[in-house]
Amino acid sequence: MKSPIHPSLSGSDAAKLIQRRALAGHEHLDNLHARHGEELLGLRSLVRESWQRSAQLLANPDVAEAPLAMDRDELEDYRRQHPLATIMPVIRKLLVQPSHDSGLLVAVGDDVGRLLWVDGDPVMQRRAESMMFVAGADWSEASVGTSAPGTALALDRSIQISGAEHFKRSVHPWSCTAVPFHDPDSGALLGVVDITGTETAVAPHTVSLVEATVAAAQAQLRIERLQLAAAAKAKPRRRSSPSAAGSSSGETPNKNSLYRNSLQLLGRDQALLSIDGRTVTLSARHSEILAILGSHPSGLSADDLCAQLYPGEGSAVTLRAEMVRLRKVIQELSPEAVPESRPYRLPVELLPDAGQVLTCLQRGAHRIALEIYKGAVLPRSEAPGVVQLRERVSHLLREALLSDGSADTLLKYAELPEARFDVELRLAILKLLPPRSPKRAAVVADLERLEDELAV
Repeated sequence: MKSPIHPSLSGSDAAKLIQRRALAGHEHLDNLHARHGEELLGLRSLVRESWQRSAQLLANPDVAEAPLAMDRDELEDYRRQHPLATIMPVIRKLLVQPSHDSGLLVAVGDDVGRLLWVDGDPVMQRRAESMMFVAGADWSEASVGTSAPGTALALDRSIQISGAEHFKRSVHPWSCTAVPFHDPDSGALLGVVDITGTETAVAPHTVSLVEATVAAAQAQLRIERLQLAAAAKAKPRRRSSPSAAGSSSGETPNKNSLYRNSLQLLGRDQALLSIDGRTVTLSARHSEILAILGSHPSGLSADDLCAQLYPGEGSAVTLRAEMVRLRKVIQELSPEAVPESRPYRLPVELLPDAGQVLTCLQRGAHRIALEIYKGAVLPRSEAPGVVQLRERVSHLLREALLSDGSADTLLKYAELPEARFDVELRLAILKLLPPRSPKRAAVVADLERLEDELAV
């Protein structure tokens, strides 16, 4: 059988060639930045480019284990609410059950590379624990370098990674195939489905198998949403109490697990609002209104909302006009989500990404908070309530990371625009890095740059 990677070679010959070139490339990884990757030209282009991204992201090929991003309680809570929870029966039937005696593992991860479920051959599961290929671990390119789950998410396409093509050397005995999972309605990237094992995990038919499974799971998710929509039309909706909402099981399909009503504020000048699977980009003013109301679930009076929305003195007449326009926008997404008045409040629960960061920080989940944090809250907004939220989220994240963050976590935080001139942060990184760490040079160079810029 011809290889899908090298069509001119047989499968076994192509596999041997891939491994020889990848092993040769690993001899030059330490000098990847200095030599601009000339020695990696024998690699497949997608692998070579992934290695270069991995090196730029400071992934370490010699660290044996992937970092654990979530503890047991965090993991259970997070995946219970994740939209992929409802399609796990399809994944188990089509992939997990056939894999139990085949020497393969099946993993499902979220959109930033954290594994949420890992199942399959019990013997292989125990072996995979040595490299932390377990639920709750971070397998993004930023953490472990090139791997099928992380690289499939980075490129948003189906990927096969074989043996020594992995950036991390402890993963060389393994091979894997991964396919991204998209929301069937909005097209948004929800996560990734992966098969990991020996060379059988990258057999020519494996990509088609995983892609077919993902397509079936997406269809199932779409069907369940349509069924919920039909049921909602047939029966008047009653607002559930907090206790009732909290008692739903992760195994029972419900609207919260199929859709994630969310408000994306971080690193954006215009918020992205998603309700019942439909998404719209808001105007700057409407973004500010929902950011403020999202921070006050019990509601605000017209005077209080004006004070938080407008610098100086705000006009109640102007506010009412903005609310009329905002209600029309939300009406198109979901009539049940239209903001109420007297007081102004949101009748449905939204999940603002800024609120997620604060919740993670309260629980001590600093790494997850940093993964979610894409930048400051509506960075150009001058609305007093938004400025207050922006400063609170930014300050608490920085303080938490400086108090308890690892060197790698602080290095990732240092890449954010708001950390560009943070001397204290870089001094803290130098204290945490080992004396012979190759990462120290870049930090020292940053401090020299800051000294020059601040002097000017």
